[in-house]
Parts: sequence; C-alpha cells; structure tokens
Amino acid sequence: MSNKILLIEDDPHLLEGIRLNLYLGGHEVFCAVSGKEGLAIWEEASVDFVILDRMLPDMDGLKVLEKIRKTDESLPILILSAKGEVEDRKAGLRRGCDDYMAKPFDMQELELRMERLLLRGKSIKRTGSRDFFFGDHRIDWERRVAVVDGEDVPLTDQEFRILKYFAENPGKPVSREAILTRALGYAAPVATRTVDNFLVRFRRYFEKNPRKPKFFKSIRSVGYLFDPFGQEKDSRQKKDEENSDTR
Repeated sequence: MSNKILLIEDDPHLLEGIRLNLYLGGHEVFCAVSGKEGLAIWEEASVDFVILDRMLPDMDGLKVLEKIRKTDESLPILILSAKGEVEDRKAGLRRGCDDYMAKPFDMQELELRMERLLLRGKSIKRTGSRDFFFGDHRIDWERRVAVVDGEDVPLTDQEFRILKYFAENPGKPVSREAILTRALGYAAPVATRTVDNFLVRFRRYFEKNPRKPKFFKSIRSVGYLFDPFGQEKDSRQKKDEENSDTR
C-alpha cells in the first residue's frame, strides 16, 4: 500500500538513496533538505510518515519535531542521526519521536521499522470513534468508562484524559512531564508521583499481573509506554519495571 513519506535529510547522496528505495517500495516521497523546507511540505501535504535528520543546516531536527508535535501528536516520526548516544536518543523520545536510528544504518531495517509504525497507527482504532479496544479491554469514550471483564469501571476526569493521551500515542515512550502538561493541562510539571499513581491505578484496572504489566510499561529515564498489543517486554524493559516497583 502506498504511503506519503516526508524525508528531511540534507545529505544529497543519502537523501537520494532513501528516496529511491522508498519509491521502489511503492511509496510517494516528498523530499526536503532543510528544516524550514520540511515544515513547509508538512503544512501543505497530508503525509503519513516523517523521516527526519537530526542535524540539519538551518535548525536542529528536534526543533522540527517540536513544531510538528504542537499540532499533530499521532503522525509517526522516525529520527535518523549521526548522534546515536543514549542521551541523544532519549532527547528525541522525550520530544515525541516514535523511533530513533543512528547512522550508519541498514536500509532494510529502516523500512521494517517504518512499516511497523505505519501498521500500528492504522490498526488501532482511533479515539474519534465511540470505543477503543486493547487486549480484552474496551474504553467507551462517550460514557467515560472502561469495560473490564464485562464490568464498567467509571473513569475520573484525569484518568480519562491520561488514557486518551496514551491511546493517541500508542507504542510511543512519553515522559511524565508530557503527560502532566499535554494530557492534564498543567502549566509546569509537579511531583512525578502524580503520574506514577495514575499508572498504578491503570495497572490494577487492566493488567492481569500489575507487577508484570503488558500494556502500561515503564521506560527508564523517559517515563511510560502504552502498548495496546500487550507484547512481551525485552530484558531491558523488565529491568525498568523492576526498578519502577522499588521506587
């Protein structure tokens, strides 16, 4: 299936190599060599995916990411960067990118990551419909209740807003600060336990084993990740959960 891909990369050889591979894969590719040009294309074209270079000639790619995220929380964005240290990846994830790949990279891996993010976004029922499903659970947005094992669980206003934020950002690591400011509307962050306490509640509502969550996962040094597919965690995520339980 053809998708509209926005590729923002200032290296002409790398730009053409990625563009050609995506084109041969059946995608329509919009190319930009600067942050300003990329943002202009994003504003005009209804793209399905963004591949974003971190180091652009006119601005940091994170600035481009922030500008997009101010109005579009759900557009899948993958960062490509020569800056591949842990702190660099964490900076991208905190600002809302869905994935981060260090250069040099394998083109097939890039395509697989892109396809996975596109599939995830299209396979999940969006919050514009009445019901949202994950695992064996259902959230009725109109009635503001969660349906767990056939029983209605009324949601408080803050629970409702946080769950909706998670549903709009599936599979994406989100920080406590983002949850507080974007979901709950706080002007500035407050005590981190505020968010942690809500996650404890969600795990009690939705997880068969709250100490080994499948849907509401902890990501060390970042925050949390909502996985609507309930996939098993890798060893690193399991360690994050163990550390979270001891805090």
